[in-house]
Amino acid sequence: GSFFLGHDTPVAVGDYFAGPNHVLPTSGAARFASPLSVDDFVKKSQFISYTPQALAEAAEDVTAFARAEGFEAHARSVLARLPGRE
Repeated sequence: GSFFLGHDTPVAVGDYFAGPNHVLPTSGAARFASPLSVDDFVKKSQFISYTPQALAEAAEDVTAFARAEGFEAHARSVLARLPGRE
């Protein structure tokens, strides 16, 4: 899982822009995946923290990705954190 630190780091940043991969394997991927290893029992986390300036610079791209996938609330979660926008 990911930890989104601070007011200026909405989940949409992690979903579309910051880089951590949180996609789980599907469609029968177990057919070709490796057997259990010690890594299967280790919790891996990412910590994401954006400054107000970094969020403002990424906002247009993040909202475009969110809207392209039909997630208007994700787009608004970014815009709500920008001064003078909603």
